[in-house]
Amino acid sequence: MESNKFKNHLENNIIPFWNKMKDETNGGFYGYADCNGVPDKTSVKGAILNNRILWFYSSAYILLQEPELLIMADHAYNFLTACCYDNQHGGVYWSVNYDGTPYDDTKHTYNQAFAIYSLSAYYQASRKKDALDLAYEIYHIIEEKCKDANGYLEAFNRDFTPTTNEKLSENGVMAQRTMNTLLHVMEAYCELYRADSSNQVSDSIRYIFRLLREKIYDYEKQILDVFFDLDYNSLIDLESFGHNIEASWLIDRGCQILNDKALTSEMQPIITGLANSAYHNAYDKLQHALNNEREGNKIDCQKIWWVQAEAVTGFYNAYQLEPQKTEYLKASEEIWHFIQQHVIDEKSGEWIESIPADNKVDPSQALAHPWKGPYHNGRMCIEMIQRLSPTN
Repeated sequence: MESNKFKNHLENNIIPFWNKMKDETNGGFYGYADCNGVPDKTSVKGAILNNRILWFYSSAYILLQEPELLIMADHAYNFLTACCYDNQHGGVYWSVNYDGTPYDDTKHTYNQAFAIYSLSAYYQASRKKDALDLAYEIYHIIEEKCKDANGYLEAFNRDFTPTTNEKLSENGVMAQRTMNTLLHVMEAYCELYRADSSNQVSDSIRYIFRLLREKIYDYEKQILDVFFDLDYNSLIDLESFGHNIEASWLIDRGCQILNDKALTSEMQPIITGLANSAYHNAYDKLQHALNNEREGNKIDCQKIWWVQAEAVTGFYNAYQLEPQKTEYLKASEEIWHFIQQHVIDEKSGEWIESIPADNKVDPSQALAHPWKGPYHNGRMCIEMIQRLSPTN
């Protein structure tokens, strides 16, 4: 693999697409674009999408040092602070209308985490202290309002009174705790710690690592369980292939950031185990791509865009950790080839969300919506450019 191919895709496809999603009239970015890349200018704007866009432009600026990228990050930051943040009760709304007025004022821990993630990256790009201060404000909200004695709670009303967790529950269960939220709180805290090495944040990361070791990771199956009740009883026999390979490299990144050899040694069996199970349970050697998930005995063979992005990074990271396992390198290369052949939309440069097993793509799939932004594919490019750079 060549870093230039990832750089070209980032600069010539992903960035130009999202540049066109900028809302010059009402602020932020349009919340939806159809299969032709045409934005719906009156669509609801998800805060998760805006935060991921803020993270993306901030991180792309740090890598490429192109001033226009920081201008785009400024635009996303201004919208977050002016419209997505609740000055009365604190925290970030789930979504706002196209004009920036609140639409869904639910407060979800997952959403707060992505605000921290994006603000921490934006601070590193802009050095604006206000952004770091707001990241810490939301961090304290999570720690003080979104936790109980056993871990993190998830769904809240605007005033942080608990509510049901429809937004992060799927597959017919209603989960009170989820692996997905915990993973991204960890990810956000790691970015905050990278921005400003706080002992308190370090302690929070270590606490989450303990939860992952003791409550979430199945050592026999080498997978992360997905949905739980309050006592961490798993609610369903579900294996999320994309989250397993994503978690493998994100946990490794967290260990690198904390730079604690003893902690790294504790987490290493999980890091390598998740990569091993993702390869053996999920990698489709005929299509050269990663399947979506397994529920019970049924495997969903759709090739979901974000899963492929995380697999390229995750398997390459696994190869870097265990260079003798060249099958990981081959998988990363082959999935990147699959992405170029089947996932990247020729017209727009953005990624098609879902590729069925027969590769006959539904042409009506939206290219942007509240859960689909430049976070996974943009991050893949940024990670692979850095990892393949001759200086690394």
